Amino acid sequence: MDVRMAGRVALITGGSDGIGAGCARVFVEAGATVVINSRSADPGGPLAERLTAGGPGTCQFVQCDVADTAALEALVLQVAAEHGRLDTLINNAGQNFGYKPIDEIEVGDFATLLGINLVPYFAASKFALPHLRAVGGSIVNIGSIVADSGFFWNPDYVAAKGGISSLTKALAIDEAAAGVRVNAILPGNIMTRRRASIEAEAVDGGALHDFMESWQWLGGSGQPEDVGYAALFLASEFARFITGASLIVSGGIELGMGPKRPYDELFHP
Repeated sequence: MDVRMAGRVALITGGSDGIGAGCARVFVEAGATVVINSRSADPGGPLAERLTAGGPGTCQFVQCDVADTAALEALVLQVAAEHGRLDTLINNAGQNFGYKPIDEIEVGDFATLLGINLVPYFAASKFALPHLRAVGGSIVNIGSIVADSGFFWNPDYVAAKGGISSLTKALAIDEAAAGVRVNAILPGNIMTRRRASIEAEAVDGGALHDFMESWQWLGGSGQPEDVGYAALFLASEFARFITGASLIVSGGIELGMGPKRPYDELFHP
């Protein structure tokens, strides 16, 4: 499958690091014009320069906090005005505040988390849809496998990710008549800088790493580009008959129960 995106414009929120950066890299390699954003100039600015230098597509960085609705609307308008079109919106920016039971989570903090992880998906979609309808474009929402499976001590973040999955289905219905497809990707364990920092801060980072690496049937954690390739597929003509879907990219983390070590390792050490 040779996916070519030359002449297509993609906006990737939170595209300066982690999964967003992996998506940006894959889309630039496919020839797309990519715009990424984050709250701070670093590492988004240097990343955009490196990706553009590698080509064949280009990458532009715009500093923007997606929690600022007015700034997010201005970002979408800027992309459409400068490039004359918008073909793909990848909603990706988000943040997990940490792992606590509900008793230790303030209601105001939950509202703040939704303002970072869910409200910007709604807002960016609202602002981008007039431009996406004009070209028959698509939205790809980066959610999480926890939307389906849940996770311990994370009710606020899990709720936000569940909202993304539901928003995806609702918009897929509403926008089908306009020729706009809306899909989601539910990643499992992806080796990002954030994941590395969690391991570094753990009491025994090596043990935590090995434990999390055992969760996937396919072995090890995924890379940001693995999510990027899934996003590229969903944004391409090869997915022209797919909408409202939640594509799991997890290495099989949701299959079976418990760590996914091969049985021969368990019974024949």
